[in-house]
Amino acid sequence: MEAKLLMGNEACAEGAMAAGIRFFGGYPITPSNEICEIMSNRLPAAGGKFIQMEDEIASMASIIGASIGGLKSMTATSGPGFSLMQENLGFAAMAETPCLLVNVMRGGPSTGLPTQPSQGDVMQARWGTHGDHPIIALCPASVKEVFDLTITATNLAEKYRTPVILLIDEVIGHMREKVVLPQLESIEIIDREKPTCPPEWYHPFEDNKSGVPLMANFGDGYRYHITGLTHDEMGFPTTKPEEVKALMQRLYRKIRQGFDDILLYEDFLMEDATAVIVAYGAMYRTAKTAVLDLRQEGYRVGLLKLTTIWPFPKVAFEEMPDQVEQLFVAEMNMGQLFREVVRVNRGKRVTHKINKVTGELMTPEEIIREIKRKGV
Repeated sequence: MEAKLLMGNEACAEGAMAAGIRFFGGYPITPSNEICEIMSNRLPAAGGKFIQMEDEIASMASIIGASIGGLKSMTATSGPGFSLMQENLGFAAMAETPCLLVNVMRGGPSTGLPTQPSQGDVMQARWGTHGDHPIIALCPASVKEVFDLTITATNLAEKYRTPVILLIDEVIGHMREKVVLPQLESIEIIDREKPTCPPEWYHPFEDNKSGVPLMANFGDGYRYHITGLTHDEMGFPTTKPEEVKALMQRLYRKIRQGFDDILLYEDFLMEDATAVIVAYGAMYRTAKTAVLDLRQEGYRVGLLKLTTIWPFPKVAFEEMPDQVEQLFVAEMNMGQLFREVVRVNRGKRVTHKINKVTGELMTPEEIIREIKRKGV
């Protein structure tokens, strides 16, 4: 074990190296720059590749190409850059190309608040690219969790042949905390499954029990076609209804079958709670303090921390104790995840939103005031 004083963005780079990331393609943008800078130094020393691209569109394209060539790959960006990456993010989802996209969120829209925190990219992470597509997005609440979830996100990308998004609040990206890093040999690392059959037998998008096709590296003797068009099991474009339907259903099924791996959440003081705060990322820290303060005053308030944002962990709400009567969704946006909470709650509990969009972290006192105002 090794203790370090790390910034969140530094922990992301450390986690990426530990996870086996060996290619980074990116373009500088505040507040994610430290990730790019560190990887530019660390990767060549580890036999990896770093390239600064001309823009974020090309950055996303480069990590897709590197992944197809066999390298675990990633990029890091923020709001405006995340917008530019959406078209190629959709290509990665359709082509089932594992890669990690880190978005250190800042205030928006447009140029917005480049150096201040926000959680305004939550819905963009799910629906930023067009068409029906599955996506995985994780949101850390501490510097240590940035390290851990960078590894988890890379593992999920490799295991399910999919792009994975890591949403880091600016305040988590730039805060420093003592982090005890595990020994590398103790970290579980997952690599994509590769074919062992003769190249002429290989079907690059073949359906199977897991829904995740085996993935050969370009250059290893397996020649196959990759396209953003709907395609058959060989990768060639198709408009046949039965093949299109089979492809789309499999893309969703492979993620749905992995819910036990993918859906990460935890509750705090939920056993007797009549009201529950729902929070993620930096807001979890604020909400936890609010819960402890309210408990001292006799309020039966609990906390649900969402680490996986997408797929939305509906099961977390289904498992809530029956005595919970009210939900409070605390977010640094206008209520993006609140809509999902309302959808899965199905009217069972009264649901309120607590929002702040000034570029400042919401305080425990602001949460407490809103909860008391609702008469808990």
